[in-house]
Amino acid sequence: MKLLFERSVNGRQLDLISELSVKEYKLDSKLLRNSKLRLPEMSEVDLSRHYTEFAKQTHGVNDGFYPLGSCTMKYNPRIDEEVASFEKFTQIHPLQPLETIQGCMEVIKKAEELLCEITGMNAMSFQPAAGAHGEYLGLLLIRKYHQERNDHERINIIVPDSAHGTNPASATMAGFNVINVASNENGGVDLDELKKVVGKDTAGLMLTNPNTLGLFDPNILEITKIIHEAGGLCYYDGANMNAIMGRVRPGDMGFDCIHLNLHKTFSTPHGGGGPGSGPVGCKDFLKEYLPMHMVDEKEGKYVFKNPSNSIGQVRSYYGNFLVVIKALTYILSLGKQGLRNASEKAVLNANYMAHRLKESYTLPYDSTCMHEFVLSLEDLKKQTGVSAMDIAKASLDYGIHPPTMYFPLIVHEALMFEPAETESRQAIDEAVDIYLELYKKAFEDPEYLHSAPHNCLIGRPDETSAARNPILKYEFND
Repeated sequence: MKLLFERSVNGRQLDLISELSVKEYKLDSKLLRNSKLRLPEMSEVDLSRHYTEFAKQTHGVNDGFYPLGSCTMKYNPRIDEEVASFEKFTQIHPLQPLETIQGCMEVIKKAEELLCEITGMNAMSFQPAAGAHGEYLGLLLIRKYHQERNDHERINIIVPDSAHGTNPASATMAGFNVINVASNENGGVDLDELKKVVGKDTAGLMLTNPNTLGLFDPNILEITKIIHEAGGLCYYDGANMNAIMGRVRPGDMGFDCIHLNLHKTFSTPHGGGGPGSGPVGCKDFLKEYLPMHMVDEKEGKYVFKNPSNSIGQVRSYYGNFLVVIKALTYILSLGKQGLRNASEKAVLNANYMAHRLKESYTLPYDSTCMHEFVLSLEDLKKQTGVSAMDIAKASLDYGIHPPTMYFPLIVHEALMFEPAETESRQAIDEAVDIYLELYKKAFEDPEYLHSAPHNCLIGRPDETSAARNPILKYEFND
């Protein structure tokens, strides 16, 4: 496929910019570039065809099955997009007088109240722009808590070996040491190993529950108790909230602060670099440290307030506001029972798909899962030479987005599946039949799988070279 610059023809032009509706502002000449901006020259039809071609080559949840584990790639109701596109929401400015944006501030306040109820928290900031950004803020709250108590020896964050990769990265960025704790034979946190690493230097624990194996830890209350008795705090990674929404609250499990992925659980399309939202909630004793610009109601009007001992800001203004609107619309349209039904359906779909696939593939943790599950293709690779990568790439030829590959790291040749609640049994059966067919083909024609995909625009790229030597800009020949 040609790039825009390769489609460019000297002299071609188009005019898609409407006339100014405000007075034109002339920039100072010292702020202007001295050379002409080099842009592709195209007609409107050229530009339209270019992006239409791009659209045909992408794969989203609207195109087909999308079982990307730990990402909750569910269909997002159109009503959420429609409400977020209302002009009164899109045509605002963060510095407008407060009396002109009372409805927008009510959206933030209402979303905070409902999400706190869903999670068992007492306050929530919407500033973080993504899940990992939320992790970072949550860890800053934990650090601030210990600093205010002059408990400076608490420098360690405990992270299970099944954790998301962003957990140890976020802890390191927040200035902590990362202590890894092993999983037990059932895929949960090994309590004996946990007890060995907690102590006076423990600042906290980061945990996803259900974890990345799709398993809910039955010892969760004991885990958070161990951390609290050691003087640490418990942080909940909300990436897998879709499995327990309306059923269990992290606050009731013993967690002190959390982040949510509104772009997973609460109906914003996930992927492609955004937009995202990773709001952070916390219990009462931590809310004085939250970022600035919290919405409060005073004398019948909404105002912004700054927590008494705020860590400051972690992002400009008030977060990705339109994502919050989508989340609030999703929650209000489903209601209490609807949210619970969504989680129950997600869990049912995952268990059904796992049950069918384990007829052929290896299910290393063969127990009731939550919203996702992990297969190991280690045995298949030993028998046929076909890897998890081969099966994942081959699924592209059938119109299925690959599952998450080689994660979590504690499962060799891992494929992680998450069939969200918006998938029908028919869609899941069709996908399972394809994966069973690929399993059979691994024994009959392994070379075919080694070179898959065969029907996509791009075949099997050299991913190592692409990662180490990326081409990030267009090189002109003249």
